[in-house]
Amino acid sequence: MTGRREQERSRTTRLRLMRATAECLVELGWSGTTTTAVSERAGVSRGAQLHHYPTRAELVVAAVEHVAVARTEELLRTADTLPRDGRRTLAVLELLAELYTGPLFEAAVELWVAARTDPQLHAVVMPLEDRLGREGYRLALELLGVDDTRAEIRDAVGATLDLVRGFGLANLLSDDRSRRSRLLRQWAAMLDAVLAEPAPGRDREPPTGAGSGTSVPV
Repeated sequence: MTGRREQERSRTTRLRLMRATAECLVELGWSGTTTTAVSERAGVSRGAQLHHYPTRAELVVAAVEHVAVARTEELLRTADTLPRDGRRTLAVLELLAELYTGPLFEAAVELWVAARTDPQLHAVVMPLEDRLGREGYRLALELLGVDDTRAEIRDAVGATLDLVRGFGLANLLSDDRSRRSRLLRQWAAMLDAVLAEPAPGRDREPPTGAGSGTSVPV
């Protein structure tokens, strides 16, 4: 019984640290997301924080991954309410755009920028981005109800993720919802045409890494 209570306390501490880290990344950026700031926000002692996550890089990567998994699960639950008719593609695009314009994406961008010049952080961020990239790609396929046996579909889904990620970057500096809504409608029409086309494809691996991720992605 004591062991179970210890495990639950440990799990609660990790969750508090990861949530506090994600909040700090969005509000304070990478430079302001110090281990001290995180432990204070989480209400956790520095010793407990260091016990679970010895370095800032490990803590931040764990936080981004945790939020990404939680957000993906939320999107999959929401997917049950999406229309099943001709409006579905646009609804899926709007759902993906939400993923790339929220706090998760903002935290991921902070991580990308910092990792560009920090070799230690880069070494731990790239495997995460590669994994999240593949998961984001598979999520898009699942939401659209297609497989990637055709090269045209692989290209279209990869380009779709590039598009919504671009919207996310634009949204960091200004509210771009009106333009985004118009372009998503246009893209949905083009995507429907590709998905309905029966042309054979060529063999190729699906896109990977930050170039096609969900981190996108916090």
